[in-house]
Amino acid sequence: MTQSPKTLRTFRIVLWSLVILVAIGATGLYLFRPPARPLGVTGQSFALASTKGGQFTQADLGGKPSLVFFGYTFCPDVCPTTLAETTAWRSQLGISADDLRIIFVTVDPERDTLDTVKGYVEGFDPSIIGLVGDQAQTDAVKRAFGVFSEKKGEAGDPYYMVDHTALVFLMGADGTFEGTIAYDEAGDAPLAKIKRLIAS
Repeated sequence: MTQSPKTLRTFRIVLWSLVILVAIGATGLYLFRPPARPLGVTGQSFALASTKGGQFTQADLGGKPSLVFFGYTFCPDVCPTTLAETTAWRSQLGISADDLRIIFVTVDPERDTLDTVKGYVEGFDPSIIGLVGDQAQTDAVKRAFGVFSEKKGEAGDPYYMVDHTALVFLMGADGTFEGTIAYDEAGDAPLAKIKRLIAS
């Protein structure tokens, strides 16, 4: 039994209409889906020695909001500036370490021992938590946060520099990633972000 040209034309119109609807739906899902979190900020495992004693793992990110920053103690500018800013933000908001933790993770395990990092961070504020690992542990936590770092300088130079990600990661009380603060972010934007972090 053959179908009439009119029936075939109607069938084609219905079929193409369905194809267009599916395409629009797929485009909508692509455009309006929630933004992806940085690689591994949640769900990736790591374990580092803490300047407060014991180990600090991804599970320990929960409990209270945190500002997490990666750097190294030989850093001449970005790291000391950022650590000073994080403590200043807490002071400006009138909050304490019980309300917001500051966590510093070294990307220079070759030079940064636990004692070195402890003295460094506590020079800014005794409540700051410093985290230290060997090279493999450092690589794991860098992957967990999607952080980049690279040594710069001549081989064997003990005064080498390290290029590294200079973001402050905002972590919620449930241990999930909530955003970032850029190095030298202007105005009151960092304070507004921290207020939202604490309120969430």
